[in-house]
Amino acid sequence: MSSKKPTAGDYIDARCTRCRVITNHTIVAMVEDRPVRVQCNTCGGAHNYHAPKAEKPERVVKSRAAAAPKTPRAAKEARTARTKAAVLEQEQWLAASRDADPTRAVPYSMEGVYKVNNWINHPLFGFGLVVSVVPNKVEILFQDGKKLLRSNN
Repeated sequence: MSSKKPTAGDYIDARCTRCRVITNHTIVAMVEDRPVRVQCNTCGGAHNYHAPKAEKPERVVKSRAAAAPKTPRAAKEARTARTKAAVLEQEQWLAASRDADPTRAVPYSMEGVYKVNNWINHPLFGFGLVVSVVPNKVEILFQDGKKLLRSNN
């Protein structure tokens, strides 16, 4: 290991914020005797210096039960609520789309004005039903779920 103090222009290993790995960098700015700004020699991105973190020793797992992540009750309930909401939206979509005519759908535009129960055709999300209208926004039910989109309402 060298006892030479780093200076601007020297090479140093650092965690690159763009590459998201430890790469070789050139020191751009120093404060006292520590680097504060570096430039990645791989991607060319300039950012604050992030020292490489020391590797953590691997933990030994004794049993399968110890390896299973323990989920807090609140997180489990929230996940269940999201799943139930997705199932309800899917059922609502199936019921609404049974009698729908895709040829009568209006092309979606942010400048458009929409009413509840209007069918729209979105270039990315596809065929959808306007569920609710709020100022400057419409909530549209697509096959993948509800989306809140901009409108001139």
